[in-house]
Amino acid sequence: MSEYRYETHCHTSQSSKCGSISGRDIARHYKSIGHTGIVVTDHFLNGNSAVPGYLPWNDRVHLFFAGYRDAKAEGDRIGLDVFPGWEFNCGGTEFLTYGLDESWLYDKPELESMPLDEYGELVRKDGGFTVHAHPFREAPWIRLIRLFPHSCDGAEAFNAAHFQMGRTDFDERACFYCDSYGLIRMAGSDNHCGRMQYYTSVTLTERAGTIGDLISCVKGGEHRLLLLASDGSLIKQLFP
Repeated sequence: MSEYRYETHCHTSQSSKCGSISGRDIARHYKSIGHTGIVVTDHFLNGNSAVPGYLPWNDRVHLFFAGYRDAKAEGDRIGLDVFPGWEFNCGGTEFLTYGLDESWLYDKPELESMPLDEYGELVRKDGGFTVHAHPFREAPWIRLIRLFPHSCDGAEAFNAAHFQMGRTDFDERACFYCDSYGLIRMAGSDNHCGRMQYYTSVTLTERAGTIGDLISCVKGGEHRLLLLASDGSLIKQLFP
């Protein structure tokens, strides 16, 4: 049976301050380890963004997608699907956002200070899909662990960075959170640099032609979550 692997959580140096790899190079990297596609989820303008905050809102939105555009151009050249997304921040709590695009963000400067519950409601009303990123991670910049089970569609049950940190207890709590509230279990590598010791992949049995296809498969439970080694080889199936 064919399988199609997707990275749903990665960053670029053009758009995330903490990113250390260009959009072009991250696309080439994921192609080299056997992925079918990636979703570029750079830190949004209210998070650790590389976009200058003094610019007009619409200019900032355009610059925000520089990393994605770079990855998309290279993906088109080498045969890797590249979809847009972002990681919305509110006080250290972050929502991965899928299914919306650059045009949706224009003329919405109120997003920068919007509370997470309102943000989640707006995104879902307009056809987007939200996933609570690493909901139980502990770090100096995360002031509070806050849960919004009624404002998101899923949660990141597995995050490859946690395997590298040796903190799989973060993911154990996230799995319990998903199961307690009927949230969709998701997985992402939270990749900022390219080659990692581990990756966590969302894997489908059919290729997703669009981000909408990927979301539909996930909503329908037609996905598996895998833990992969640095060369992309399978370590184990995480879910189901």
